[in-house]
Amino acid sequence: MAERSTTGTVDEYIAAFPPETRKVLEELRVLVRAAAPGVTERISYAIPRFDLQGHQLVFFAGWKKHVGLYPISARVSEAFGEELASYKSGKGSVQFPLGEPLPMELIRRIVRFRVDEITAKDA
Repeated sequence: MAERSTTGTVDEYIAAFPPETRKVLEELRVLVRAAAPGVTERISYAIPRFDLQGHQLVFFAGWKKHVGLYPISARVSEAFGEELASYKSGKGSVQFPLGEPLPMELIRRIVRFRVDEITAKDA
């Protein structure tokens, strides 16, 4: 696991990991950007955070054996509970094991769900 820093860039955060983890984190980053045009990114709580329209969209993090996606909203767990059942998850978080393909379509839909939550708030 990379040493955690509360400063720096998302590029620096990702670069601090071993190649396998780095590749998965970059895939997550690209996916979030594509699913949520206009997001901004920064380091918050020592992990990458994506914001949309001034609201927290999702966070992600690399760990020794998995990557974590933190979609924040408890409604995500309710909406995607069955699909997340095969992954270790909790209120507001889900873990994807390293060495297994990311469920790209599921993650894309989770991010879009969060986008819809945020844009509905601002409507």
